[in-house]
Amino acid sequence: MPAVTPLLALIIFVAGTLAGSLGALLGIGGGIFLVPFLNLGMNFPLQAAAAISLTTVIATSSSVSAGRSGKQLINLRLGMVLEVATAAGSLLGGLTAQMLPQATLQLLFGIMSSIVALIMLTRIRRRNVLLDPSIDPGVLGGRFHEDESGGIVTYRVKRLPVALIASFIAGNVSSLLGVGGGVIKVPVLNAWCGIPMRAAAATSAFMIGVTATAGAVIYYGHGELQ
Repeated sequence: MPAVTPLLALIIFVAGTLAGSLGALLGIGGGIFLVPFLNLGMNFPLQAAAAISLTTVIATSSSVSAGRSGKQLINLRLGMVLEVATAAGSLLGGLTAQMLPQATLQLLFGIMSSIVALIMLTRIRRRNVLLDPSIDPGVLGGRFHEDESGGIVTYRVKRLPVALIASFIAGNVSSLLGVGGGVIKVPVLNAWCGIPMRAAAATSAFMIGVTATAGAVIYYGHGELQ
């Protein structure tokens, strides 16, 4: 564990600002950027990096949710349904992280990042939009005003069981690797569950604060939160 000097604190502050900005934009919390930086660049143990990242994700989620709530991008009903599965996975992930060696966690981080990148690359120029804005979006669907087109975007939620399973896995990975969970939820909601990218990112950002809290408490209890 490196000694925290004023220079190191400044470097981490700048890195956290950049990671938080990207995390807020994409709805993934920023941990996917911050954890590798702390672990590989600053020589923090992966568990300590994950604990720090989860704590920052709570702040990112709070600020993003407050900023986007007026634009109706956050699907509160869907988010609350999926959060049950995500929080359960987060608690399990936080406990599992205490039993795995750092090399295994690093390998899992690399595999997970690669899979998510491939999924998102297949979604370029694809949109989950119902062309008729008057169509009923269903119980968990939604609609929001899109600035680009100037119209109303309507969408329905497809494959809810897939979303629930993905949310549980996302919660588990969130606490295990400190990445916030949105890095899995956003691609799955967008690619397979019919949620437009903007709504998926905003809803994920709303959810990851609760997810990160469940995991951060476990790291704090084990003395790994610096």
